[in-house]
Amino acid sequence: MKRFGDTARYALLFASVCAAPFAFTSPALAQDGVENSDDTIVVTARRRAENLQDVPIAITVQSAEQLDNRGAQDITVLNQSVPNATVQVARGSNSTLIAFIRGVGQQDPLWGFEPGVGLYVDDVYIARPQAAVLDIFDIERIEVLRGPQGTLYGRNTIGGAVRYVTRLMDTDQPHLTARFNYGSYNQMDGIFSGSLPIGDQFVIGGALALYTRDGYGTNLNTGNEHYNKDVDAFRISAQWTPTDALTVRFTADAVDDDSNARHGYRLTSFPAGGAAYNPLPSVYDTRAGAGDKNHVETRGQSLHVDWELSDAITLRSISAWRNGETRGNIDFDNTPNPTLDIPAYYADEQFSQEFQFLFDFGRVQGVAGVYYLDAMAEGAFDTVLGNLGLSILSQGRVDTESIAAFADASIDLTDSLALSVGGRWTRDQKDAQVRRLTYVGIRSPFFGNSAATLFSTNTNYTNDAEFEEFTPRVSLTWEPIDALTIYGSYSQGFKSGGFDMRGDATLTPNTVNGYEPEFVDTYEIGFHSGFMQGRVNISGAVFMSEYTDMQITRQEPTITGGIASYVDNAAEAELFGAELEGRVFLTDNLSANFAIGYIDGEFGEYRSSAVVANPAPPPATIVVPIDLSGSAGFQNTPD
Repeated sequence: MKRFGDTARYALLFASVCAAPFAFTSPALAQDGVENSDDTIVVTARRRAENLQDVPIAITVQSAEQLDNRGAQDITVLNQSVPNATVQVARGSNSTLIAFIRGVGQQDPLWGFEPGVGLYVDDVYIARPQAAVLDIFDIERIEVLRGPQGTLYGRNTIGGAVRYVTRLMDTDQPHLTARFNYGSYNQMDGIFSGSLPIGDQFVIGGALALYTRDGYGTNLNTGNEHYNKDVDAFRISAQWTPTDALTVRFTADAVDDDSNARHGYRLTSFPAGGAAYNPLPSVYDTRAGAGDKNHVETRGQSLHVDWELSDAITLRSISAWRNGETRGNIDFDNTPNPTLDIPAYYADEQFSQEFQFLFDFGRVQGVAGVYYLDAMAEGAFDTVLGNLGLSILSQGRVDTESIAAFADASIDLTDSLALSVGGRWTRDQKDAQVRRLTYVGIRSPFFGNSAATLFSTNTNYTNDAEFEEFTPRVSLTWEPIDALTIYGSYSQGFKSGGFDMRGDATLTPNTVNGYEPEFVDTYEIGFHSGFMQGRVNISGAVFMSEYTDMQITRQEPTITGGIASYVDNAAEAELFGAELEGRVFLTDNLSANFAIGYIDGEFGEYRSSAVVANPAPPPATIVVPIDLSGSAGFQNTPD
């Protein structure tokens, strides 16, 4: 394990940047960290500051204070507090995110697939799930928006959106906070944050987080730790306010995760190499022989500019650059032998630019804007079939150019009744390169075995596709009393189409055509309330979602010894659910939180394919349609 002292140089560097006569204090937060002087919870879910009670969206808000009191380390803590949401770490590393909300998401983090829940850091879209398990430090709050958010947040938010809002810097006086944690398994966390005003118009600051922990288990084959943690993260900011109407903020951030690879766990005995490998007593132990090395890194920079032209109009620009890389191993067979090992490589880059026009003309408020994304995602992995002496290399790249125009406006029809209407037009252009090669040898040349020889080229193509959609949203809000708001809404979202990076064109020739977008239409009735001067806050919603053209990813072995991969717009489904959550302040220092969700999903149809023997060859196999609607269940969506 990399001990805490090995990262002390980062702390010294941070201190040298922020050195000043700081006051060593706890951060002064308003109750919940997101409340104004009227004890109302303020959110920016609709890209403008609003009282939570006025927002016609099912939304969970977790403040820095709440998360700190709970001892939260990363955003997977949302599993415990957000109804009908699954936010968890994917296979292999500590840093890859799998998120589902209301039965909608994406289980597979492969570079050819898009996430179904959008992740945003200060309104910057994080396009890939690698390094997206964000550690919680230097934040103001986290907002979780449930249901399609296609109007304001665009494609790939058909399940919802998670908004990570960082803390604004103190512009009046120097400030420094430091926090140290020590726990079992030698867990040691150090979190430092501070800011330093330079004159009346400029302030610099930043935050540094260092996390180390011994493994919960051991790799009994190599002796190394298993399920350990070794993560460094930092954020540096500079803010310039030349006038009261103009604010310019630059932010740079980075994450490095050198935690060991997380391998599979055997549920049954497995004979291999003359030995019988039985399940281990601890799910955190492994016998993996694929290797423990794992490295995940991501870098990002963003520039936010806010210009208030008048009391009613604000112009906003958000420019962002991000890139990341992952190298690791997954041993699915959990034995020292290369029976089913997956060495993998991922890389991504993105540039995004968004311009917003915010307006507030009294009874009409809203936002309009345009958005541009230029992104690249590439990767490679071997499927090592050691018993057969073969390795299948899957390699590819997807370039995405996306442009969008959007608008969302709220109209106060009366003092208690408001109508909101919005829409977004999006066009995606995707260019894909896909290769799938079978080698004789343990690992392909891409992963270091130069002696491996090419046995067959299963897939080798380039293709492109364009997807153009309009996604609307409409809601009606009624406030019968000051403490209660009731809303009804309809919203639509879509997840972009693409190409299957696992596709085997010899087994499934249609894979070269790619797959189309999927859609979710959600009808919702909900309420927000704040009674007893904000001491009792309760929200709830019931919803029905129509899920069409679902992108189903599935792999199965074939009679020829290969693995057929399917990504079909195969299914239609309906999901019904309800949610209730709230917070009650029993005293000024004691509060209770609760959240409950119910969801029931059912496939109306689920059409897919299977590779079977051809009764009259050649060819030796054919692809036949199958119906899985009676046997399939929703991923990451318990009843």
